[in-house]
Amino acid sequence: MTINLSKGGNISLAKVSPGLTRASVGLGWNPRTTDGAPFDLDASAVVVDTSGKALSDAHFVFYNNTKDPSGAVVHLGDNRTGDGDGDDETLTVALGALPAEADRVVFVASIDQADTRRQTFGQVSDAYIRVFDADDSASIAADARFDLGEDASTETALIFGELYRHGSDWKFRAVGQGFSSGLAGVLTEFGLLAG
Repeated sequence: MTINLSKGGNISLAKVSPGLTRASVGLGWNPRTTDGAPFDLDASAVVVDTSGKALSDAHFVFYNNTKDPSGAVVHLGDNRTGDGDGDDETLTVALGALPAEADRVVFVASIDQADTRRQTFGQVSDAYIRVFDADDSASIAADARFDLGEDASTETALIFGELYRHGSDWKFRAVGQGFSSGLAGVLTEFGLLAG
């Protein structure tokens, strides 16, 4: 059974998957009919501290920097089309390997060349983020999912969700915060330089 979360909803990973040590975060989407220009969404993650800032530039994990310095957060590859069923891009997080100063791992989806191609999340359907046990993908009890819906029609980047520390526990929160300033706007939010 999948646990569906609404915007702002959260869930304890220990409660849905006792013993979970490595979380997989899958993002999926389908492009709607467009003018024929390629439609490429990119998933990324930022490891942040309690002040909400990235630990360093190297803690921004994406298709061109596939691991953070600790090796805890790993990007498993770029999907340039969104075609097909299931997750389009996946990241894994080894919870115990994250540095002590890591308070959250924030997951972002952004549209590549959104301004040039005049594309927004309004042209994307079935966008979602889900979290599950990386070492037991058959375990449906650990599958928490957040479907974006139609909330971000003009945005070009989104904070989809985040894993965060709650005492000694890790939780997942559905965020759904959009940015019309694209990935650059998200990076600035976390104290990183765009470009």
